[in-house]
Parts: sequence; structure tokens; C-alpha cells
Amino acid sequence: MSPRRAPTVSVIIPNHNYARTLRHCLQAVVEQTYPHIEIVVVDDGSTDESPQIAGEFPVRLVRTANGGVSAARNTGVRHSTGDILFFLDSDIALRPDAVRIAVDVLEADPGVGFVCGIYDSVPLIDDGPVERYKVLHGHYWRRRTAGSVKAAYFSIGAMPRSAYHRAGPLDESLRDTEDVEYGARLAAVSTVLLDPRIVGRHDDDDRLGTLLRKQYRRSVPLVALFTDRGRDRPQLSDTAYRPTAVAGTSLALAGLVALPLWPVAGAAAVVAGLGAFAVEERKLLRFLGSAAGPRALPLMAGLHALVTAATGVAALEGAARWALSPAFRHRYRGAPRPVGSTASPGTTGHA
Repeated sequence: MSPRRAPTVSVIIPNHNYARTLRHCLQAVVEQTYPHIEIVVVDDGSTDESPQIAGEFPVRLVRTANGGVSAARNTGVRHSTGDILFFLDSDIALRPDAVRIAVDVLEADPGVGFVCGIYDSVPLIDDGPVERYKVLHGHYWRRRTAGSVKAAYFSIGAMPRSAYHRAGPLDESLRDTEDVEYGARLAAVSTVLLDPRIVGRHDDDDRLGTLLRKQYRRSVPLVALFTDRGRDRPQLSDTAYRPTAVAGTSLALAGLVALPLWPVAGAAAVVAGLGAFAVEERKLLRFLGSAAGPRALPLMAGLHALVTAATGVAALEGAARWALSPAFRHRYRGAPRPVGSTASPGTTGHA
């Protein structure tokens, strides 16, 4: 009896103007210990040197007009041939064993439809304290939620091609939150795992304004996804920002606003809110102090409080839009439905 054929892996890398990191990303894929790999780079309308950099490596380069990351990933699937689809963002450099571990996990349990990895605790390119905070927090919360999840993190994640066809393609109308929507959809019919052994070094946001705007923009629509009873939904335990901490920083922010008119009540709200935040995030704060050093902890804690507060304000906007707009409430209803899902009917697409 002949030995079973090792599965082939298509590493699918969407890219839009990430020339700064693309070479690091591709070099790390070339150096993977798993041998049966093809690389598909979907250049999503870049105006920098990304296509030229991709041409330095043994890749299949697909160039498209800018249609967003979901469209780029779906395009990558159509141009790939592997048994396993390994999705990777172009600002991440994998550890050499990442693909091999993902293959081992998927081969060991046919019930696993997606396995995703975590960020390293060190940035790919260190651009200062904001990025160091963001990378450390990203590393911590993914390790915290390791195991069975309802979010498919496409920045580092692999799935059998058959699971992709079963769940349908990514919703191309979404330029944010597509991974949370897809994970909830896929978890209805298969297991989604977060495995901390699959690691990539990430070049994250390094400016506070960019970080706050991005977090706010991504958080507003999630209100509609978490409250939509007409479809498969994610779980709050998978989120990067804990609900109690979000409520605490929101209360503290409201207290600051109230201080000029109601000094005592405002001060009490600030103290109570920050206290709730500190208690809820005590393990994270301990980790940040250990990883970045005690001198950096006040800055790290302040940054985390600001981003958590931005999440809370975004949730309030999302709640208001949910109450006023049926279109907002049902914005995720157009996503394809997986074969076998018990959610309300929709269309199941296949790429």
C-alpha cells in the first residue's frame, strides 16, 4: 500500500502598498520547513514597489484593481491549487515551522475547518512604543483565547480547501470585520482553532491616531454582528477588548466629561471606571510590565485604556445606529451561508 500523499499548501498573500514588509513576508514563506508550498500574491492595486518585490520570489503574482482584502483573498483562492489554503497578511513574517504545524493540526482532525495563529511578542519592524504596545497586546489576547474560537483570523490562518467551499467565500462587501463574520459562519459547521504554536512577527500600527481610528472603525459594525439573531454570531470571549474593561473606561470617560458640572459624581465615575478597568485587565497589565519593563508600564496602561475607551465609544455609536437603521442591523445578512448551517437562509457561494 502506497503512503498517503502529503497535502499541498497554497500560501495566499493579499497585498496593498506593503512594500516595506513584503520582502520579509515572502522570505519567511520561502524558508518554511514544510516543502509542498506554492505562493500566491494578490496585489490589490498597489501604487508602491510591491509588484517588483514579489517578482523577486517564486510566486504566482495576480494583479487586480483595489477591491479590498476580502476580494483579494477570494481571488487568491481561485488562482491557487493547494489542498490547504494558508492565508497570510503581507506585513507578517512567519516562523519557519508555522505552515508545518498548521498542516499537522488540520491533518490530525478532519473536523477542524480553520486553524489560526498568533502574533509574536516582538514587532517585525520596531517603530516605537505605540507599536510595541499593540504587538504585545495582540500577542497576549490571542494566547488568552487559544483553543476553540468563533473568529477566523485570516492574518495567519489555514483551512482545507473543502472547508472554504463549504463555508463559502469571504463577504467582499466587508473591508473590516470580515474575519469575525467568517469565523462565526464557519464555526456553525466545523471547529475553528487558535493555536499559539503558529507564530508570525507582525509590523503593526505605530501611531496613536491611526490605532484609535482603526479600532473605532472596526468596532462600530460589530454591534450589528454580535446582536444579529438571524445568523451565526461570534462570542464575546474571543474579543480583544474585554467587555468589563470597555464598560469601565467608558464610565471613566463619561466621568471626565461630567467633571465641570458635577465634580463629585464625575470624579467618582472616573475612579470607579478606572478601578474596574485595572481589576479586569490585571493579568494583561502584569504581562505588559514584565515584557516591556516597569518603566514602560504606565505608558502601556494608558495606551490600552485609550484604545479600550475608543472601543466603548464606538459601541455606543453602533448601538445608536442599530436602533435607528434596519440596514445597519442587517448588514451581515448578505454574507454567504455555509452548507449545513441552521442559520436563516442565504446564499452559499463557491469560488
